[in-house]
Amino acid sequence: MTDKKHGFATRAIHDGQAPDPLTGAVNVPIYLTSTYAQEEIGKHKGYEYSRVSNPTRDALEENLASLEGGTSAHVFASGMAAIMAMITMFRSGDHIICGENVYGGTPRLFNQIVTRYGIEFSYVDTSDPENVRRAIRPTTKLVHIETPTNPIMTLTDIRAVADVCHEKGVELAVDNTFMSPYFQRPIELGADIVMHSTTKFLNGHSDGLGGVLVGTRPKHKEDFAFVQKCTGGILSPFECWMILRGVKTLAVRMRQHEESGRKVAEFLAGHKRVQKVFYPGLTTHPQHELAKKQMSGFGALISFEMGSLENANAMLKRVKVCTLGESLGGVETLISHPATMTHAAIGAEARTKLGITDGLVRISVGIEDGDDLLADLEQALEVV
Repeated sequence: MTDKKHGFATRAIHDGQAPDPLTGAVNVPIYLTSTYAQEEIGKHKGYEYSRVSNPTRDALEENLASLEGGTSAHVFASGMAAIMAMITMFRSGDHIICGENVYGGTPRLFNQIVTRYGIEFSYVDTSDPENVRRAIRPTTKLVHIETPTNPIMTLTDIRAVADVCHEKGVELAVDNTFMSPYFQRPIELGADIVMHSTTKFLNGHSDGLGGVLVGTRPKHKEDFAFVQKCTGGILSPFECWMILRGVKTLAVRMRQHEESGRKVAEFLAGHKRVQKVFYPGLTTHPQHELAKKQMSGFGALISFEMGSLENANAMLKRVKVCTLGESLGGVETLISHPATMTHAAIGAEARTKLGITDGLVRISVGIEDGDDLLADLEQALEVV
């Protein structure tokens, strides 16, 4: 473990990742084992069975807890598995508030599976903390938000909502996938739990699924470790190793993601065939000042309005450097159509309410040469 005063990049490279004491290997070994030899009954070296604990997983969890400023981290087989693990803290009759504009798979999980067990959900516009205050009931246990939202890029004031939650004895969970801990650290702003799809920027190479919960209290550590042990939805040692590899370059990748992201956002904002651009780094974004206050950078996610499904499809069929596909956060630029991809599951009525039109396109700007991205978008937009 490095000194807490060390910078982000230093901690990303070193925390949880001391050289292997047996061989001196600078990379954490991949412990591909299901079980561990024991010296005698009740005497072992700290490991018994890999569903419960694994040295590669331990290294990753120590690293991610450090980067988010939490007291413990717990990795799962996907981002959705992490959210489900968080929900296991609650029981029938409990009430959870969720942001109304989050990744489509989150309300699908809540509404179509979790409600079967008597847990109630309310969906509110969390960009106004007073909406959260009004929605809190005596049975409310958790508020779960994404900021910025997917894909409209609306921000929530984390500190303001945390203050409301704590005043009412409610915990706040923040999905920090879009920003990564490099650009935003919700725990420093009062959040109790931070969640990531590690599939995205933390891994950074579009080659593995994963999720993490970072807690701040002893109960979080106890509860989430127990869920890992009981349900078994843990991350494999190999994928833990891939995220450790990815996190080592997180700082330099995020800087390049944002440098190109700003260029792409400004290019789109000035293009005559683009009707509107959603990016917190633009001064025209209604929450630009909040973005500057609670984030150290604006990231690489941009959404823009093409006016119709036909326009969006015509443009998306023409991209060459950009890759049309779901997901985000990889070194390659990924461009997607939320209405038919990430938010298809919530239905047309819900999409209309949230402003997710058939002409909306989302782009996750990669780390290619920025000029090549601009040229690719320019030639694709020519057909509109």
